Order: sequence, then C-alpha cells, then structure tokens
Amino acid sequence: MGKRIDVQDLNVYYGDFKAVEDVTMTVEPRSVTAFIGPSGCGKSTFLRTLNRMHEVIPGGRVEGKVLLDDQDLYANGVDPVGVRRTVGMVFQRPNPFPTMSIGDNVTAGLRLNGMKNKKELTERTERALRGANLWEEVKDRLDKPGAGLSGGQQQRLCIARAIAVQPQVLLMDEPCSALDPISTLAIEDLVHELKEDYTIVIVTHNMQQAARVSDKTAFFNLAATGKPGRLVEMDDTTTIFNNPKVKATEDYISGRFG
Repeated sequence: MGKRIDVQDLNVYYGDFKAVEDVTMTVEPRSVTAFIGPSGCGKSTFLRTLNRMHEVIPGGRVEGKVLLDDQDLYANGVDPVGVRRTVGMVFQRPNPFPTMSIGDNVTAGLRLNGMKNKKELTERTERALRGANLWEEVKDRLDKPGAGLSGGQQQRLCIARAIAVQPQVLLMDEPCSALDPISTLAIEDLVHELKEDYTIVIVTHNMQQAARVSDKTAFFNLAATGKPGRLVEMDDTTTIFNNPKVKATEDYISGRFG
C-alpha cells in the first residue's frame, strides 16, 4: 500500500479564474508531505485535485497531469469515484454522518461499494478503528451515534472511515484546526503510524505541526491577491525549516508575513 504521486504542470481553475499555476512535484510513497503557506494561496484547492474532488465544485477544472504510480488520474475513461476510493480524504472539521452509529460511519464506504458480508464488515470495522487508534475507546458502543463522540474522537472516526476502504493515499485538509492540543497530539501520533501503510499529504497552517509530522514540506505562495497560487519550494522538512533556498520561504516560516 502507499503509492507515489507525480504532478506535472498542473493548473487549477474555478471557471475562468486560475487558482493554482504550474505545479510540478513528486510525493514519495509511505511518507508524509506537508503543504504550508498563507491563506488563499491554493493549498487546499491543489490538495483536492489529487483525488478529483476539485471538479465537484461548479466550474472546477484542471489542466496537467496527476500520476498515481504512472496512472494519470485525469486520463479519459478514469472513473473519478474509483480515484476517490484509492485516494481518501479527511476534512478540516470532523464530519461523521450524524444519523449513523459509530460502526455504520466506519462501514459507510464499504456498504456503498456493495459489501454485504456481516462478518467481513465487522472485521473491517475493528481493523479500521484500531488503525485510527479509536477501538479501545468505542468498542463497547459501536451502536451509539458517531456525533456523540468528542471532537478529537470524531476526527479519528473520520480517519477510520477513510481507511476502511483501504485507500493507497490519505489526504488531510487541516485535520487538527478545530481540535484542542491533546486531540491534536493524538492525530499527529496517528499520522506517524499511518505512514507505514499510506502515502499522506497534509495541509496545515501550523508550522510546528508541519515540522513535527512531515518528511517533506512544500511551501505555496501567491504574488498578490487575485493572482494564482504557486509552489515556491519543496524539500526535506528539515531543509525547508532550517535552510530554505528561497527568501520568501524563510520569511513565512519565521513569521515575517502570512
């Protein structure tokens, strides 16, 4: 599990507006890559292109290539639903399905894909919850509403839901922004464990978090309001934080702007 992502000359649009311009990068398999940069520079927009969520937005379109182990996700005939099964996503705010139990939240994607075998569903539920470090906390109340969990538990439930369908890549869009410090630490510890099996890309505004959890860091910026976001620099996280090649990267990390 865990696939390599190669992005080539990617431009992202909302209608006629170019939101992200000319991004080329490689995300290594079974690693954590952090996207950092000021608000409005296209980090989350670009993240959504990696599993074709961007085109769900009216007017959203992409030019360029996103290769997952050499398969172009935007090639003719590629099923976007299949892409989203392979490249899972965890959003900024925990979003468990409010009318579903904890167990049903985990298996929602499996059932949608046609899995009906109760024994297999039960096994996959436990495996996913263990993978999200949540099993011991919820194993005796799987029939209780997922929305009744704490914020940090809800986010781990959403991670369990994402990994239950066994994706190859896990995208995380500011997964800790709505959480308290203790829950944030739990998610960060989980990210470290998950990268043994998954390729992980995380958008974060928290510089310390990027430094703690990621192997590579990509810095995005924009020339001015209304201009497209661009990838300024990408390197090993220690290099980006200690010896960046571009002055704008150093200025952002040191808090001079952003």
